[in-house]
Amino acid sequence: MRVIVSGGGTGGHIYPALALIKEIQKREPNAEFLYIGTEKGLESTLVKREGIAFKTIHITGFKRKLSLDNVKTVIRFLRGVTRAKQLIKDFKPDVVIGTGGYVCGPVVYAAAKLKIATVVHEQNSVPGLTNKFLSKYVNKVAISFKESKNFFPKEKVVFTGNPRATEAALVEEKDRLTDMGLSKLKKTVLIVGGSRGAKPINDAFLEVLRDAGQREYQFLYVTGDVHYQNVMKKVEEHGNPPNIRIEPFIHNMPEVLKNVHLIVARAGATTLAEVTAIGLPSILIPSPYVTNNHQEKNAKSLSENGAAVVKLEKEMSGAILLKEIDEILLNESKWKQMHEASLKQGKPEAGREMYELMKELAK
Repeated sequence: MRVIVSGGGTGGHIYPALALIKEIQKREPNAEFLYIGTEKGLESTLVKREGIAFKTIHITGFKRKLSLDNVKTVIRFLRGVTRAKQLIKDFKPDVVIGTGGYVCGPVVYAAAKLKIATVVHEQNSVPGLTNKFLSKYVNKVAISFKESKNFFPKEKVVFTGNPRATEAALVEEKDRLTDMGLSKLKKTVLIVGGSRGAKPINDAFLEVLRDAGQREYQFLYVTGDVHYQNVMKKVEEHGNPPNIRIEPFIHNMPEVLKNVHLIVARAGATTLAEVTAIGLPSILIPSPYVTNNHQEKNAKSLSENGAAVVKLEKEMSGAILLKEIDEILLNESKWKQMHEASLKQGKPEAGREMYELMKELAK
């Protein structure tokens, strides 16, 4: 199988693409891949690190308001389509998949016009502009949340889940806590605000750092690189509690997730795919700064089924956060209910279902 993959801008578009590539490689060791992204996007770093062939096009996103920049974007899109058509003709793929972000727009559109089998994968409950546009041209639309099906042509929709869930479910379990100076015998809370961190979550936790340091359970607190130095200054004022381990960033999050009992996080699609794949209860604080407020809608899909507690950023405080953590970790019955509800929401077979969908289209 020869596959072109395109998606970029954020890890939420890139990590599922990489997880899918790994799933296909596992099933078809001789499969060949070409990833098309942008040179300045995060994908240029993450994809190259995996040793996957990588080509670029130049494209920018549309503004949601009328703007001269949108005229320039249309011109870049048309040029991107021309460039993508040449890359497609040279590589001769059996199937082309877009995982979101504006870079996949010209790539998947070009493939559809060349009559190549095409799929877009939507990670969120509310789709972005690119995938809504592409859904008119592709053969199939794979979704991760059932709530997003109404945004697409119903005859094209397939509920596969997010391939990142498969990667999280199958990752080898290792004792990552001991490596970081924590005890593998204690219950552990992971607090993380995404790859760059989230200042409101950091601020809330720092409010109650002294009290958190008195708990019998322990914390793995991931600040984000840009916040780490400022956080550490404040932590030192509180004596650096021994049951709290602070890291700027964690590279292999699925490995760490299998070592913790509760996660406090934003509600990005990749995070939710990972935590539900292993049945991890969560306290979700959706980012209010994302398109169409999709994180809050992602989070509600879990909270409505008892898998998560959702707190909006505007109503969050350190005291509220610590109270919610206590109510879950110190109540074995509630933890178990949330664990089971989270497992029911998970889709660890997502990678296989995405592979089978692509295999069928590639015939």
